[in-house]
Amino acid sequence: PAGSMAPFREEFPDHFINVGVAEQSMIGICAGLALRGCTAFAYTIATFTVYRPFEHIRDDLCYQNLPVTLVGVGAGVSYSLLGGTHHAQEDIAVMGALPNMAIIAPCDPLETEAATWACASHQGPAYLRLGKAGEPDLTSGAVDPFKLGKLRVLKGGSDVCIISYGPIMNMAFEVAEKVYQEQGISPAVVSAHTLKPLDGEGIARLMQRFDSLVVIEEHSQQGGLAAQIKEIGWESQARCKLHTFSLKDDFIHLFGSQNDLWRAHGISVE
Repeated sequence: PAGSMAPFREEFPDHFINVGVAEQSMIGICAGLALRGCTAFAYTIATFTVYRPFEHIRDDLCYQNLPVTLVGVGAGVSYSLLGGTHHAQEDIAVMGALPNMAIIAPCDPLETEAATWACASHQGPAYLRLGKAGEPDLTSGAVDPFKLGKLRVLKGGSDVCIISYGPIMNMAFEVAEKVYQEQGISPAVVSAHTLKPLDGEGIARLMQRFDSLVVIEEHSQQGGLAAQIKEIGWESQARCKLHTFSLKDDFIHLFGSQNDLWRAHGISVE
């Protein structure tokens, strides 16, 4: 990750601090900067952004509701070859339990740019959950604009609704195309880029509008989007069919690509 920060470090040397592998200190420094009126971004691999300095995030940032953005790169099982220590598969559940913490998980470069600006103006702590690199453009033709805390229709459809977020959104588009070509079904594709505060009213409306709802996410079935949608479905007395595809509540010991890990967790286009 440090390599990708090189251009920023060279252009803004007075606005860049490399703390090395002292992630707890990084959070404390960002809290201090925020208390002095600065807008701070703390950036590293997602597992080390979230888990190692958790107490500091809770007490330094959330307890004081400070405008600091935690940037976690390589979320989910993006770092597939580095094993479970580098897999952030339960980070939304962990961060979502913290009062005042917002969670944004964009699906492509354009949505990431919009989410970064939203985080910069957000009055409180936020977790910006990113993939790794090379994600394709999925949102340049989106039906709806990006708005923090609101669902975003990326592709219109009438028969089925697929909800996703983050880089696995590409699979949602692949699934949509496959069922259209093979079955003539017209799926809508929706980005739930803001996991907290989640657009509960928007989800309830989708559950009323569509007969079938599909959730695809690169996060544990515990405390992720699917779990929250099930709760909203119960509370709104939804009658639609709900099909959810999440990572298993398990450490899967497999050496392979991100797609290999997804498949081992039971997630594939098929």
